[in-house]
Amino acid sequence: MPSLTLNGVTVNFPFPPYDCQKDYMSKVIECLQKSQNGVLESPTGTGKTLCLLCATLAWREHLKDTISAHKIAERLGGEEMFQNRPLSSWGTTATDSDALTHYTDLPKIIYASRTHSQLAQVISELKNTSYRPKVCVLGSREQLCINPEVMRQESNHVKVHMCRAKVSTRSCVYYNNTEEKSTDRDLVNSILDVEDLVKFGNKQRVCPYYLSRSLKQQADVIFMPYNYLLDPKEKTCEESTSFDLTPYDLASAINAVDRLLVEQTKGAIHGDSINEDLNVESLNSGLNVATIAKIKQILLDLEAAIDSYDVPSEKGITKPGIFIYELLERAHLTYNSKTAVCEALEQITGYLVGRQGIFLNTSGLQKLANLTQLVFCGEPSEKDRPQQMQSNTAYFKVHIHRDTSYQKKTQSTDVWASSSSKKQGNILSYWCFSPGFSMQDLVNQGVSCIILTSGTLSPLTSFTSEMRIKFPVSLENSHVIERDQIFVAVIEQGPDGVPLSSAFDRRFLPENMASLGNTVANLTRVVPHGLLVFFPSFPLMEKTLDFWRANGHADRIESIKPMFVEPKGKGIFTEVIDGYYNKINDPSSKGGSFFAVCRGKASEGLDFADTFGRGVIITGLPFPPRMDPRVILKMQFLDEMSQQKAPGLKYLSGQEWYRQQAFRAVNQAIGRVIRHKEDYGAILLCDQRFKSSDARTQLPSWVRPHVRLYGSFGNVIRDVSQFFRVAQKMRPVVEKKAAAESCGTVSLPDTRSSDFSPCSSSQSSHTQKAKVLDAHLPSLKRRRLNEHTGANGMARVCIEYECEMQESQKRPANLLDALEQGDHCSGEDDAGVGEEKANHLSTLSLQCDKRMDDELRGGKRKIKLVQEQVRKSSMQEEDDGGVHPNARLVGKLQRVH
Repeated sequence: MPSLTLNGVTVNFPFPPYDCQKDYMSKVIECLQKSQNGVLESPTGTGKTLCLLCATLAWREHLKDTISAHKIAERLGGEEMFQNRPLSSWGTTATDSDALTHYTDLPKIIYASRTHSQLAQVISELKNTSYRPKVCVLGSREQLCINPEVMRQESNHVKVHMCRAKVSTRSCVYYNNTEEKSTDRDLVNSILDVEDLVKFGNKQRVCPYYLSRSLKQQADVIFMPYNYLLDPKEKTCEESTSFDLTPYDLASAINAVDRLLVEQTKGAIHGDSINEDLNVESLNSGLNVATIAKIKQILLDLEAAIDSYDVPSEKGITKPGIFIYELLERAHLTYNSKTAVCEALEQITGYLVGRQGIFLNTSGLQKLANLTQLVFCGEPSEKDRPQQMQSNTAYFKVHIHRDTSYQKKTQSTDVWASSSSKKQGNILSYWCFSPGFSMQDLVNQGVSCIILTSGTLSPLTSFTSEMRIKFPVSLENSHVIERDQIFVAVIEQGPDGVPLSSAFDRRFLPENMASLGNTVANLTRVVPHGLLVFFPSFPLMEKTLDFWRANGHADRIESIKPMFVEPKGKGIFTEVIDGYYNKINDPSSKGGSFFAVCRGKASEGLDFADTFGRGVIITGLPFPPRMDPRVILKMQFLDEMSQQKAPGLKYLSGQEWYRQQAFRAVNQAIGRVIRHKEDYGAILLCDQRFKSSDARTQLPSWVRPHVRLYGSFGNVIRDVSQFFRVAQKMRPVVEKKAAAESCGTVSLPDTRSSDFSPCSSSQSSHTQKAKVLDAHLPSLKRRRLNEHTGANGMARVCIEYECEMQESQKRPANLLDALEQGDHCSGEDDAGVGEEKANHLSTLSLQCDKRMDDELRGGKRKIKLVQEQVRKSSMQEEDDGGVHPNARLVGKLQRVH
């Protein structure tokens, strides 16, 4: 495995790194060595994950060597261990006065990502490195719990309380085995993701959730979703410190407390078992009828306080963040009472969740507990409270608005029920408008350095200013691809000449939706394999697809590339995406099309490498909803901050932020198409607003130089066809069927790809054989690029390829011959199979080229192949896309009209 030295640290890397990867790893090590925060932007497909892992783990190994050097120096009494290698050469920090002296002082590395699927990819990358640290992946009970009774619960917070109850009474057999199994050698020394942990738990009958917590103590690297760093409420940054308290939340909380209060009162009167059970499970901490009644009074007072405001039906009322304390004080919620209230809410929720046979919605109680913890964070003295309250709310706004959800609330006939719970009320929103609130909290916890990295961070100055912490180290990296691997087109009108636009006043016009449908249908004919189509929002996608189904556009798309649509819920998403992958892998299909939304799961967390994403269509600009109160307040907040002109900080204006949100979502979706150095694809921007120079400057730096503007749709089809013809000849991909049969996974053509297949080594010889055609036969390469694609030209190409293959066996003069000799060492038959696969691949690409040319001319023609059996008889068949695996192409192509 290659190694290189960066900033005095030796880094082991799976392959010789590209220049942009060296730059990236150098910046990572600089952050770690100087304990400085860094913001690093590198395009999707440049190997950020691998670079980040190798650089941080190499730095940690370097620190370990430093400690070893100090211990050796102490033993030697100041003498050098090696005459030609002084102690200072062991590392840049080896002789520092503040260097670490104990192995236990080595810092932990926390790797946080948005989703567990992304973390699974990261852990897969780690397995491809030479580093074997002790790792731990943290997940919620929803992902890790295997107790059947707990998993039957729908609400996550109900699962939490039920799990805690079982653990406290040791009634969970899986938890009871945790301590014994936590030292299992296979577990401690293995690199496991969430799925692996669950499999281990089921096999050993041990709780994966608490197992991951025990592994955390000894782990060198801890993988976790963002929310575990920022907040217990499974959201991120601004969202993690924001909430909405609805009338339904309050009504359900009041209803739950009512039921408990009635039962407790009846139990006190009749002395039955209800009271005894309650005392055993919850009242040991002092929860009694009086405390339950106080909680109910707080809920009623809070409901009355929120509903006391006469709210305009549309805009609502906005107050400064500090107003939240005034509002909550009317419900007797203060710093003095917060601890008792939170404990009582916890005990009430725990009891209600643990009851058998009766279900009560406790989400409202959980929301009130979360609200109290967020607003009253910190433990200031009486003297410091005003300053603490001001600091807590500096980046917040209180917004009270009318509840327009029309969600039916549970009507209770109980005499204890509040009448106010039966009417439509107001929503209390407490919104954070700066992610810096959470980032400062991380810094306050003593984190040595924070590295933020993504493919879409530009402009970095405005991004870092919002974080409210300093980022001395920064990087805007270039891409690793060549210009012939990417095609970018702005398509301003469809085949019928109608301008394409997703602007608010045009998006639902029948002529606009019809033109977009015709555009996508035509592009499906020239983009091979997988095609991704992104819409600005779910409502727009659903309405457009309904229109296409009613007017025949969907049928035209479906006939060429079967349609798969991203679902709103996460329940069936895996099934849909697996169906799409399977269709792409099907050798008998022409590919598939996947319709998704910007900012959705498919646009941010999935890998559409190689044939899974040869083209991406952006159907519009996904601007946030302009009239949404939260969007309006965010823009106002940024305008206020930019007017303050704080030294050293540059804020976006509200309008700039609004535009940036749309283009960041577009850039994220664009990043799905190029996933590694050998990948290629087309980016098709189907909205006339992309043609403005201001819009193009918002695109990623690696995309901007390749943008072409098209006024005529016919020219788009011509150039896209030409692009893929050249790309398929320059970078042919191994036949799908062969890859699927050999190991059941997709083998990527480049071993430097971000994903590694366990069977890639067994297929590498066949892959390389397919690639050497253009790479090692210069004369053929020039002819293929310069010739017209008529039948005679293709016949010459095919004959040339066959002749070269035969000659290379006779004269060992190039890399192709070396590959042949390597195959002969392992067996003559293997070499023959590889050769036949190369012929097969070439034939398929030629047929694809021919079919595209014929379609452009408007004619429908078939290709007739005359083939000869390798060992026995000759055979002639009409081929619709595949060639018999035991046949060799002789070189005669006939055009049949």
